[in-house]
Amino acid sequence: MTQPRRYLFLSTPVGPLGSGAGGGVELNLANLTRTLMARGYQMRVLAPQGSCIAGLPPTVIEPVAGLPPRYAQSQRRDAPVQIDTPSLLAHLWQRAAQMQDDFDLIVNWSYDWLSFYLTDFFRTPVAHIISMGSLNNAVDQALEHIAQTYPDRLAVHSRAQGQTFAFAQAGMLEGRDPFVYLPCGVDLQQYDFVPHGKGSLAWVGRIAPEKGLEDCAALSEKTGIPVVILGHLQDPAYWQQIQANYPQAQLDYRGFLPTRHMQQILGQCSALVMTPKWIEAFGMVAVEALACGVPVITYRRGGPAEIVRDGETGWVVDPDDVPALVDAVGRLDRIDRHHCRQRAEQHYSLNVMAERFLAWDRQICRDPV
Repeated sequence: MTQPRRYLFLSTPVGPLGSGAGGGVELNLANLTRTLMARGYQMRVLAPQGSCIAGLPPTVIEPVAGLPPRYAQSQRRDAPVQIDTPSLLAHLWQRAAQMQDDFDLIVNWSYDWLSFYLTDFFRTPVAHIISMGSLNNAVDQALEHIAQTYPDRLAVHSRAQGQTFAFAQAGMLEGRDPFVYLPCGVDLQQYDFVPHGKGSLAWVGRIAPEKGLEDCAALSEKTGIPVVILGHLQDPAYWQQIQANYPQAQLDYRGFLPTRHMQQILGQCSALVMTPKWIEAFGMVAVEALACGVPVITYRRGGPAEIVRDGETGWVVDPDDVPALVDAVGRLDRIDRHHCRQRAEQHYSLNVMAERFLAWDRQICRDPV
């Protein structure tokens, strides 16, 4: 009988799993870990101290100490690589090196130059789930090296995300796509279908400039519709500035909540509004909304625009166009919330996510390098 594959996951180092600091990466990692364990695969997760994954034995997670890296999205494109010490990221990889012979595949969930650079130095294959688009020249160079040296080792969540990398665009012109596409999934049993919204809009995500909450505030001012805000408060100064700039907006911040509580609030809303100012790699919150039957209004920018079917499960509008958001709100009655739930069930379940991951693993096993 063949032994089940053994996977070592290295978490995002920006904050403990369960804190919300890692955004959708946290939920994706937790979902995939639980699903693979339920299928009999051996799992171990290296993560920052204080991490937890609900429903799993504490022994699955090994806590690692150190200082988190700086947020990549807050750095200049030409910023040099900086590693603060004692480095949490370095400690994660040091521990992975010590453990590597006990696993068949190491999967990196961090978006950091060091993680990509170290790929060459491991005996056990290292694969990378890329959580953001192109942000830094040094990171891009490290990823390009992996793409050229280790085919099939890079996964992204959406085609829009992949196309932000210049080396990927060049490869596609030559008929070579350097990425495997790995859309995310959710545990549909954790999301209750709600057939009718109660009028409020929702905005869910990290409160940081690249997420564009100010456009949703402007939408609230123009329409008089209240907006429930859910997510990790990453940038308090940014949040205070939005409140000062849009005093008539009805913004109700509820904090970062566990999935079960969050979806109960989200499901009662008439729509989720997504207003990213950057290329969102995927947009997990769009899937969470659809799972509740909630239509999604999003900019035609990044992964969310690939999740939402315009006119069927929500509306996709031109980026940074607040009047278009207003118009989309006025057309929500054309969206059948049952179609939203069906979209989540057919394309974004945990089983679908796991099958895509396992197919990727089989590609890596065939990698001749």
